[in-house]
Amino acid sequence: MVVIRALAAEDRVAWQDLYAGYHAFYDRPDLPQDFFDGAFSRLMAQEPGEFRGLVAEEDGTLSGLVHYVFHPHLWRPEGVCYLQDLFTAREARGKGVGRALIEAVYDAADAAGAPAVYWMTQEFNYAGRMLYDRVAERTPFIKYSRAL
Repeated sequence: MVVIRALAAEDRVAWQDLYAGYHAFYDRPDLPQDFFDGAFSRLMAQEPGEFRGLVAEEDGTLSGLVHYVFHPHLWRPEGVCYLQDLFTAREARGKGVGRALIEAVYDAADAAGAPAVYWMTQEFNYAGRMLYDRVAERTPFIKYSRAL
């Protein structure tokens, strides 16, 4: 049985393994240790306006993670929730872990009074998009980003 719970300090090593896998999936391998240290510190800080983390755990092993943040929005006075990172271990895929993590973010957003939740993914993430098409509505927006 998969349990979704808040990320905890004792999850540090397993969380980093999953988060490194997430970045490798998006062709960002070999990030420096200080990147992971800073990200984990931010997730643990629990500061207003800072990212939150949830993990999926099965039999004492982490099998997935999700990071999200609440932020203001001019169109929605209650604010919105941005789901930035979602990743499941290869052996956990197809078992409902990703869906459970997304639904846990939905629950957190509802509890915070900011029920609008959104995220982005790359076009090539076909397996992820099959799930997203079942749990959310695809929008017509196209993302632009300053080239760096």
